Amino acid sequence: MGALLALVASLAYGVSDFAAGLASRRFAVGPVAAVAQIFGVITAVIALAVFPGVGPTARVIGWGALSGLGSAVGTLSLYRGLAIGRMSVVAPLSAVLTAIIPAVVGLASGNHLSTGAAVGIGIAIPAIGLVSWQPRSEDRAPSRGGALYGVTSGLGFALLFIALDHAGTHAGAWPLVPGQGIAFILEIPFAIHGFRSSSPPSRATIGLMILGGFLSGTGNLLFLAATGRGQLAIIAVLSSFYPAITILLARSFLSERWTRLQAVGLVTAAAAIALVSTG
Repeated sequence: MGALLALVASLAYGVSDFAAGLASRRFAVGPVAAVAQIFGVITAVIALAVFPGVGPTARVIGWGALSGLGSAVGTLSLYRGLAIGRMSVVAPLSAVLTAIIPAVVGLASGNHLSTGAAVGIGIAIPAIGLVSWQPRSEDRAPSRGGALYGVTSGLGFALLFIALDHAGTHAGAWPLVPGQGIAFILEIPFAIHGFRSSSPPSRATIGLMILGGFLSGTGNLLFLAATGRGQLAIIAVLSSFYPAITILLARSFLSERWTRLQAVGLVTAAAAIALVSTG
């Protein structure tokens, strides 16, 4: 069940990124992130009504707030990195670190893997990187800053995963409330700047922001639930396949072509998912 929840979380994250990505093409990144985050907060509150658990503790609130810091840093760093650097550097760095750091933390914390699961995780890491890889853009110069933002983004999302795992499921959806709230507060300055420098968004763009926010919040809830039913090393890796969902949607709705590396990554990812899930 934990593996299934992690895969559904990956689906939610992937569709959320696709919606937010489309919105960011039409409007400033800061407002897109902040508006989406508002609806992430709403999703967390709704989830709390359905999954109240035994109530919050200082430990749960603390880890939840830390997850919000990771979410804000990861999102803003990723968007900024994609704006100033090459996607072929920023996106794979972010995605791979998001998977590998929680996996290492999980193993160091005592996670025990079967041979099949260990092999699956071993091939999942490069698969995630290949799926995230974008063709080199000749009109964009190399940027050390872009790579740095990719690393920072991966560290942020890894912190999100680790913090939610440490918060646990005993308190229901309570860790998500401070997490989503902290993320929104941290994104406010970037939203204000973006609103001042952009014309008002269209209804369609607002709709994409709302969809992205709800699905991101849903992904966090599913990930939190998955950590209560599986090991972090496995749950984090399976949840990190969201770039595959994004590129599948881009091909279906935007007619974007896959590179050969992405195609290889998708096939490898399917094999990794099968090994990890059955293992």
